[in-house]
Amino acid sequence: MTNHPRVSTGLHPLDRLLDDLRIGDNVVWRVSDLDDYRRLTTLFAKAAVTQHRDLIYVRFGQQAPLLEAGPGVRVVSVEAKGGFESFTQRVWQLITDYGPGAFYVFDSLSELLDAWATDTMVGHFFQVVCPYLYELDTVAYFALNSRRHSRATVARIRQTTQVLVDIHHHESSRQLQPVKVWKRHRPTLFLPHLWHQDDRFEPVRDSATATALQAAIAQQNTADSHRLTLDYWDTLFVQAEQRLAEAGEDDALKERILTVLIARQPRMLSLARAYLSLADLVGLRQRLIGSGYIGGKAVGMVLARAILARDEPELTANSLDPHDSWHLGADAFYSFLVHNDCWRHIMQKRTATGVYRDAPALRNAILKGTFPTEIRQGLERLLDYYGQYPIMVRSSSVLEDGFGNAFAGKYESVFLVNQGSPDERLAALEQAILTVYASAFNHDALHYREQRGLLGQEESMALLIQRVNGCYHASYYLPDAAGVAVSRNAYVWDESMDPGAGMVRLVMGLGTRAVDRISGDHAAMIALDQPSKQPYRNQEERYRHSQHQVDVLDITGTGLTTVPLQRLAAEATDLPFDHLAEVDRDASQRARELNLTSPIWRLTFQALLNQTAFVTQLQRCLQRLEQAYGQPVDTEFTLRLDDQGTPHINLVQCRPLGTLGAERAVEFPQSVPDERVLFQTQGQVMGGTMDWTFNRVLWVDAEAYAPLSQSQKQSVARLIGDWNRHLEPDDRVLLIGPGRWGASSPELGVPVRFSDIHRVTVLVEVADLGRGLVPELSYGSHFFMDLVENQTGYVALFPHGSDQRVQLDLLTELPGLAHPEDSEAGRDEAVARCVKVIDAGASPLRLVSDVVTQRCLCWWPT
Repeated sequence: MTNHPRVSTGLHPLDRLLDDLRIGDNVVWRVSDLDDYRRLTTLFAKAAVTQHRDLIYVRFGQQAPLLEAGPGVRVVSVEAKGGFESFTQRVWQLITDYGPGAFYVFDSLSELLDAWATDTMVGHFFQVVCPYLYELDTVAYFALNSRRHSRATVARIRQTTQVLVDIHHHESSRQLQPVKVWKRHRPTLFLPHLWHQDDRFEPVRDSATATALQAAIAQQNTADSHRLTLDYWDTLFVQAEQRLAEAGEDDALKERILTVLIARQPRMLSLARAYLSLADLVGLRQRLIGSGYIGGKAVGMVLARAILARDEPELTANSLDPHDSWHLGADAFYSFLVHNDCWRHIMQKRTATGVYRDAPALRNAILKGTFPTEIRQGLERLLDYYGQYPIMVRSSSVLEDGFGNAFAGKYESVFLVNQGSPDERLAALEQAILTVYASAFNHDALHYREQRGLLGQEESMALLIQRVNGCYHASYYLPDAAGVAVSRNAYVWDESMDPGAGMVRLVMGLGTRAVDRISGDHAAMIALDQPSKQPYRNQEERYRHSQHQVDVLDITGTGLTTVPLQRLAAEATDLPFDHLAEVDRDASQRARELNLTSPIWRLTFQALLNQTAFVTQLQRCLQRLEQAYGQPVDTEFTLRLDDQGTPHINLVQCRPLGTLGAERAVEFPQSVPDERVLFQTQGQVMGGTMDWTFNRVLWVDAEAYAPLSQSQKQSVARLIGDWNRHLEPDDRVLLIGPGRWGASSPELGVPVRFSDIHRVTVLVEVADLGRGLVPELSYGSHFFMDLVENQTGYVALFPHGSDQRVQLDLLTELPGLAHPEDSEAGRDEAVARCVKVIDAGASPLRLVSDVVTQRCLCWWPT
């Protein structure tokens, strides 16, 4: 902008003092009495209306309104309690909508402290909005309470604004002193001026009077001097420490901190009120870098530990390892984005057209970003604290791991071996943080948010930084074991099992292999009510489906790596294999005969499960957490065995158990017309709480399957495999067939391999082979671990059962799709008639199930 036309404040003596306002000016009035600002805004608004300018009053404070709506004056209310991002986005959009040339009056920025509890974000809001207002040739008024903000915040605002003016009261006099007036200068411009009753401004020309005046003002502010060196956030916790020292709990102060540190979500807040004390919150602050929420993942871990500490004190003291996690607050994420001038990308990302278009540029900008000095200093303290123990940088976004939104697998987590010089370790930590920050804008995360209507909600990225629980073994670092445990077993394969007893997926080493599906390798799947019961036909099958590779940290520089179990056993002889594994005698004998390393270990965990209190301890944890949460929970943990083989659990994550499909609590319809129900059942459901809407149905008709020859039944399996390969990644597929899927004998069911059906969403076995034959169903046992690791749902249907409604004949009335042209199996007319593929896109088929009641309903909603 080359020309800066002049604009009046509405008070001519003030215009002369400031040499007028200029188009593009952001004017900040630092006041001790809001009435001074009120009068200045009233005069400015009148002048703007006279000049035929649009005057927009942005209202967000709790004080009496500064202006009333009227001719030329528009009042726009913006909610600040939704958080920094949503507030800034709305103000940005407001400025965009009114376009160039509009004038603005904002409520006092100090009001934002009550919503955000941090000075830093007030300064960042101004840093984001002020340049945009300048760019659009506006004039905007802001106010600051001179006694409520730290020097650092005022310095940020001073650096960004065009005009900053202090107004003070002393006894009966009022003084006005310009602090910054961009590109204007007079010999007495920056002197204090007495503001007389007749609105004259008289400069204080002699130094003695000025000194006395400044000293008097400083004396008035002595009581608030400590606030000038601390962020409002820090003073909040100083106050909490004082309360604890004096009187213990303070419910009002605790509630204030809960709403800015823990969560806004009502259910999570309710849990936090019940289980977290003011002392707990102060303790969290001691290992928090920056300010703001610690994020959903961190809250889940902290709450779970607090629940167990209160409700299971003996178990906590004797069997749970303590944690010393650090947190990078959600506000630090915004500080980083503002510091690296990423905000315009953020605003474009919030629009429907910009959400994917600008994400790559934003991720790239983040990965090249640098950290503000205060954040780097906090990270240095963190590294000093942990020394050279390996650490893990984990996402902990505001919406993550809450009730209804798990964000499972959407964001990155990074292991660090934490080796090298202090500078090298800091650089590696910063790069890990950048990686997690950038993942907030990856395609999967944005698509997840868009699908759930969350793009308009604040989703700032806090981080949970944890010491990796484990021990050094030669050049490797790893825990003895780790796992994922849920309080409801979604994959019971035997009627004698209790789904409410819970289930654990257990691995040796780092828990990555328990969380992620690893092709060709398996975690141990353990039902906690019958830990020795396995879904395998013999020992050979059990060994084949055990863990053969172990994830470890190689501290020599490789970092996260995978080591074959037998190599690890040879190199790390001090690992407790006798508690976690058993010797495969036959394989060991063969190894000796071939002069190979022996013994050959198989990770079955039988000694741990049957000779220690591990199963009982884990069950107690899960049951207590489910009771407190009011619904099933999903946890992650590591396991340490002491010298006596006693297990100690380190709980690193806890969240409400997600729903496959919608990841929200399912609701069954009150009534469905009979002609719309495909099937309804109670029990014989695996996969937990599900809510799927299918666009494809693959159905093998039992009556058409029964008369086929053996080779034709094999062709049915191949035809289904052909369809599986033609499915799109976004397809949601319901596969229904007679008898056992994966049966070795075609007369007992369709003899598919799991690779023939791995893209199927829900698998249904029907106890009907046609011609009156009723087979024994497999409950998925032929590829049970594949179903679990692929998160494939399973339903068993008994058409003649009294507690079921099965109406598969409704599928006969629907048109089928032509089979793939490249499918040789589909060229056999009898095989082709047997397999019907229905495009349900126009009239989607929906399935919901509940893990607690084992109820399942599949129907056409319309």
